[in-house]
Amino acid sequence: MTVQAMTKVFASLIAQHLRRAGMMSAVLSVVCVLACALLHPSAAFAIGAAARVKTQEAAAALLRGDLQVAVNAYTAALGDTNLDKDRRATILNDRAVALVRMRKMELAIQDYNQAVQLFPEYAVVYNNRGNLLLDLNLPHEAVKDFNRAIVLAPGYAEAYNNRAAAYVRLRNGRAAINDYTQAIRLMPSTPAPLSGRGRAHLALNQPHAAIRDFSRAVKADARFADGYRNRAEAKLDVAHYSEAIEDLSRAIAFDANNSELYVLRGHANLATENTSVALADFNKGVELAPNSASAYEARGLTYALTLETEAALEDLNRAVELNPRSAIAFAYRGFAYAQGDQAEVGARDIETALKLDDKSPEVIWAKGEVVLIAGNREEAIADFREAAGIDPSYRRASLALQRLGISDEVTVDTPVAGLGIEDWVVVTRAGRYYATSKKYRRIRVPLEMNGKGQPKLLQWALRDKPFKGIGTLRFSTGTVPDKNNKPVPTEATAIVDLWQATVVAVQPTRTGSKRAKWTWSNGAISVASVDGVMDEFRVRNGRNPAVAGRGRRGDYRRNAEGVWEPWAQGPRAGTRKSTRRKRRRRKSKTIFQLLFSN
Repeated sequence: MTVQAMTKVFASLIAQHLRRAGMMSAVLSVVCVLACALLHPSAAFAIGAAARVKTQEAAAALLRGDLQVAVNAYTAALGDTNLDKDRRATILNDRAVALVRMRKMELAIQDYNQAVQLFPEYAVVYNNRGNLLLDLNLPHEAVKDFNRAIVLAPGYAEAYNNRAAAYVRLRNGRAAINDYTQAIRLMPSTPAPLSGRGRAHLALNQPHAAIRDFSRAVKADARFADGYRNRAEAKLDVAHYSEAIEDLSRAIAFDANNSELYVLRGHANLATENTSVALADFNKGVELAPNSASAYEARGLTYALTLETEAALEDLNRAVELNPRSAIAFAYRGFAYAQGDQAEVGARDIETALKLDDKSPEVIWAKGEVVLIAGNREEAIADFREAAGIDPSYRRASLALQRLGISDEVTVDTPVAGLGIEDWVVVTRAGRYYATSKKYRRIRVPLEMNGKGQPKLLQWALRDKPFKGIGTLRFSTGTVPDKNNKPVPTEATAIVDLWQATVVAVQPTRTGSKRAKWTWSNGAISVASVDGVMDEFRVRNGRNPAVAGRGRRGDYRRNAEGVWEPWAQGPRAGTRKSTRRKRRRRKSKTIFQLLFSN
């Protein structure tokens, strides 16, 4: 077998191994360490027989995970005094990779530095050293190495992927997305850059764009656990809790000992009022990570919401002990104390939480609950409004306002004149844009921007049968530079299910002269996106989902726009009979039910 053929095999096997372990996004560049001959022809030059045997032994050991054996074999190969500079540099690079995986960072950086001196045109070593610098939290220095790797090898997909990760660390989300996009073009079937771009979209408060990328990542590799976990986080951001639970269950199937996955799934179950299942998840999270403050915080909050004060305080005391700088632990403990008729003690914990983080929606919400229990309704309302304004996706604050009969929309939404169309207007909340309509009060369409500018609504269209109840809202998403650095317009279209009062997806539909192609057939929408990827959404299965899913007869009716609504949200909501019925129910509700019921 030739050197090039062997390196291709090794690279493929290592890629599969790392992807199965859920490590692809962090160490993708390591895959190509053994494929250096593909990037630079001079790396496949003559080598002595003894050194060749040792490098082959080292490569096999690295593949098996026998890191010390690999290091020893590479060291033995370097003992060949007949090695020329380029070949010596490639072996030093490979030994450094093994050293990094052994967490021997100082020795690894020495090998990378020596390799650069011996072989300054070797793109792989710059990429790998950049990864090490990123691991050492030196993103500025890492970018310099990735820049050099890309100059030497313009088609080096891993270098683009890794530079994007550095830009994320530097909070340069747009630059990160550009690099991830380039990496995706160069290796479209690899999930890592898709998942990375999704994380960048999440950092820019673009959950629907993130969901799109995470979905493509798991389509590329159905066993990509990180992709399911990341998509679940984005689904939680847009309140698609059942879908988040499904994704987290898939991720757990591939990574059953990951405490964080259970805690996230517990939060999703808690949001759907499935308390017993949420507690089971939090219990598992604590069992797998007994020193995880976040697991104790989550379980403690659940106990507090269900009025199990003693158990709540036990967990939250443990959370504070594990992380004395956790504002959320103090805030939740303050709430638990207040629930247990110790509002003054709870208020002191809230003060501590505010000193640690006075911009946390969880902390502000907990403060509101404590002052409400103490009898200060107006201050509580102000706190809930503040929490909702900080993070529009923080559902607990909005539900607290609803519980008090207060709408949070008027107080935290800021209308933007001149951007609306027909009955739709554009508003901002906490730095995010949304489209709202008085006709469809339960719908808030996130207007996720792609470039510079403000979103301008362009078209609202309702579909006929068999897609009745589906609407599309097209809007501008700003301008982005083309290859000549000239600004070109971009657009996106939100798919809105009026029957379910949800935004199904937000799809990019135009970049300059490129436009997406839409196909509506058999209850599914297929979109050939402007980036060349096909996305599909099933929105109808032949029956009205609101009718099929309702309970008692008469729970839902059609309004004037053909949208199915609960009776309590239609014109009859104000009747005396329904009001009396709701009041009787409220008297028997627990604080948990009040927080999580609509």
